[in-house]
Amino acid sequence: MYRRRLTTREILSQRALPLSTRPTGRSGKARLLIGILVAAFALFSYFRSSVYNPVTGEKQHINITEDQEIALGLQAAPEMAQQYGGLHPDQKAREIVDAVGKKLVAESKASQTKYPFEFHLLADDQTVNAFALPGGQVFITAGLLKRLETQGQLAGILGHEIGHVVARHSAQHIAKQELTQGLTGALVLSTYDPSDPSSQGTAQIAMVVGQLVNMKFGRDDELQSDQLGVRIMSEAGYDPRALMGVMKVLEEATGGARQPEFFSTHPNPENRIERIQEAIQKQFPNGVPSGLIP
Repeated sequence: MYRRRLTTREILSQRALPLSTRPTGRSGKARLLIGILVAAFALFSYFRSSVYNPVTGEKQHINITEDQEIALGLQAAPEMAQQYGGLHPDQKAREIVDAVGKKLVAESKASQTKYPFEFHLLADDQTVNAFALPGGQVFITAGLLKRLETQGQLAGILGHEIGHVVARHSAQHIAKQELTQGLTGALVLSTYDPSDPSSQGTAQIAMVVGQLVNMKFGRDDELQSDQLGVRIMSEAGYDPRALMGVMKVLEEATGGARQPEFFSTHPNPENRIERIQEAIQKQFPNGVPSGLIP
C-alpha cells in the first residue's frame, strides 16, 4: 500500500512538544544560576562601598560621593520648590529661616562637612512639611512654620533636616534601594516560570518584601535624625526640649488620622518623643542647663 512520505515540516511538528509538556529542569536550573549571580553581584556592589561617617561615627554603605550628593540636591531643588508654590514672598520670613539654619550649621559638627547648606521657606501655607535634599538643600513650608511657637522649635525642625544630610541618609537609601532591587530581582529570576502562573505570586511577594525593607530604613533614618537634631540644637545653644514641642505640633496637624506606624516611613510623633527624651538625657546627663534659646 502506498504511504505518502511526510514533509520535513510535518516531521518537526510531530517531534515538537507543547510548552506545558516540555522538560523544564534545565531551564529551571539556568534561572536559578542567573538569580544567584544577580544576587551575588548586588551584595558585592553594596558591601564593597563602605565609608566612615565622622559625624555619626558609623560605617555606611554608600556608592555616590559627597560631590554627587550636592549635584543631585542642586539639580532637584528648583523642581521641589515649584511643587510647593515656589519660595515664600516674605523676604523677612525667609531671612529668619536662613539665619536659624546657618547658626545651627556654623555652631555644630555640620560645619565640618563639605555640604553648602541652604535653607528655604516655601510658599505653601496649607501643607505641613519640611524636608532635605542630598547635599544640604533644606526646605520648610509656610504651613509648618506658622504652627511653630518659638525659635527653638524652628531650630528643632531644621536641626532634624540637617541630621538627614550629615548622616547621608539619601545616599544610603540609594545604595539600599539598589541592593533590595537586586535581591528581589534575583528572587524573581530564579523562581518565576512563564509557563507556571502560580510562580507569579512569589514574584509579587518578593517585591512587597523589598518595599517593607526600605520602609524600615526610612523609620530608622527619622529616629536617627531626631537624635542628631538634639545634638545639633544643643551645640548651637538651643534648648533641645523644643523638639518635643515640634512632635506635638505634628501630632495635632495629623488630626488623629494616620497610617499604622509599621507601614509608615515616619514613626508616630508620640513614639518619637520618648526617643528624643532619651537623646536629651544622653546629651545632658546632669539636666538641661539654663540659658539655652527656647
